[in-house]
Amino acid sequence: MEADRGCLFVPSRELKARHRDRAARYDPGPDPLLDEVADRLLDRLKDCTRAFESVLVLGGAGRQVAERLEREAPGTRHVTHVDTSQAMLDALARLHAASARSTPQTYVHWTDTRNETLPVAPGTYDAVVACLGLHWINDVPGVLTQCRHALKPDGLFLGAMLGGTTLQELRIACTLAQQEREGGVAPRLSPLAQVRDAGNLLTRAGLTIPAVDVDDIQVQYRDAMQLVRHLRQLAETNALTQRRAFLPRDSALATAAIYSSLFGKEGEPEQGIPATFQARAIYLTGWAPDPSQRGPARRGTATVSFGDLQKDLGAGPQAADESQKPGTI
Repeated sequence: MEADRGCLFVPSRELKARHRDRAARYDPGPDPLLDEVADRLLDRLKDCTRAFESVLVLGGAGRQVAERLEREAPGTRHVTHVDTSQAMLDALARLHAASARSTPQTYVHWTDTRNETLPVAPGTYDAVVACLGLHWINDVPGVLTQCRHALKPDGLFLGAMLGGTTLQELRIACTLAQQEREGGVAPRLSPLAQVRDAGNLLTRAGLTIPAVDVDDIQVQYRDAMQLVRHLRQLAETNALTQRRAFLPRDSALATAAIYSSLFGKEGEPEQGIPATFQARAIYLTGWAPDPSQRGPARRGTATVSFGDLQKDLGAGPQAADESQKPGTI
């Protein structure tokens, strides 16, 4: 979103880069959320008959995307990772060197976080994949426009972003706890895009044949504290420019208790608590414009009128219904 830097709901890109620096230190094992979203996003490549030789991976779940490109897009010849965190890029490079994957990879540090200018040349890539990184960008239409410029004609953009009612249980529990313990509410979770906004973003960026769909992914946690630890590992904690430095201990404990009480299964504490991610896993698909793409004909070029078409097809269903008199078959 494009907004004044002092606006309450503007994420700090510098703070988010530090969050990703911290997340790079965690064990890069399987992650149920990142793996699931990356699987569902890259599954769209199976619907494409063409090869995507040069792919740009924009932040987010870069490791998961690279692993699946090797499997789902064997025609890929080169992958370029762009990330605001140098530590995350270094971790990706180490993992790639230690793996058996053969596709060459390049790592580019995205340093211009204030203006959000991508360090990529126009018309370079056959595909751009942004898996779970877009929701921390301030000027999403601007960055998507840059992604479109980075694509070759008829290049593919694939994106997945958290949105809608993601983490709705945690939002409710945290709000109730703050009202009870502090007498007011401070924003603890960043606002997210709604589904209705996603298609407009693709159109504003100049991408054609836009498509948007939504998945609700629910992950089970032992308790609210485990959920928060997982959010830290994902670099998905609060990064608003105007935010409370910390949540008081009694408010945090109250949040955990309310979460368990409202959303845990009664009589089954061993089942843990659910956390709903909608990523919503909002999935975005669009193409860079190209003359070869099919599209609607220009206005005024039709050679057959609807009136002539109705005559050719007969009287139509309405007339047929009227001809059916009582007692006739």
